[in-house]
Amino acid sequence: MIKKMRAHFKRYFITGLLVVVPLYLTISIFSLIVGYMDRLLQFLPEIFQPDTYLPFHIPGLGVIVTIAVIFLIGLLTTNLLGKRIVEIGDNILAKVPVFRNIYKPIKQFMETFFVSGYSGFRKVVLVEFPSKGMYSVGFLTGLATGEVQDKTAERVVNVFLPTTPNPTTGFYLLIPEKDIIPLEMSVEDAFKLIITGGMISPEKTKGDVTAIKQPSS
Repeated sequence: MIKKMRAHFKRYFITGLLVVVPLYLTISIFSLIVGYMDRLLQFLPEIFQPDTYLPFHIPGLGVIVTIAVIFLIGLLTTNLLGKRIVEIGDNILAKVPVFRNIYKPIKQFMETFFVSGYSGFRKVVLVEFPSKGMYSVGFLTGLATGEVQDKTAERVVNVFLPTTPNPTTGFYLLIPEKDIIPLEMSVEDAFKLIITGGMISPEKTKGDVTAIKQPSS
């Protein structure tokens, strides 16, 4: 009887955790973001701060203002003059020694996702990494060209191998085309798999995705 009660208690407690913990973390992260955005308004001159004109503070107003500012900047930079200003700004930042090493990769990464619509990551692939018999999920970004291709004995492809749980960092690999195993899963599903460390695994598509193309000997 006691064992049965313990089993029920454990099952109910774990079920409760699965409901409470994700909800708590989501609310906590959202509250942190809202609070951070609200604090950003304090850097504005008092004449531009909404609290100066409102009788009470509205939580999350910083988020709304931030979204509005980003939208306006995007609106202004889509015209010819705005694009020219951005190009001049990029050229200036590209000459700042340390700053350019951080700014340029981040901008290129953002453009890959939001501007190109994931077109930079053409296909999800499986590669033997970091050693033989161990496999990692990566993204095929195209065929290698130029000197890197000329110096290799085989036809090689460019593969970006993101790290877990932060996919913005990773490894750039040049791999013989015959040694990659294409997967049918989408780029979005692959990112879910990588970010969660395999805890969220996409459903299999028709057929066994691992058997699409085996590396030739």
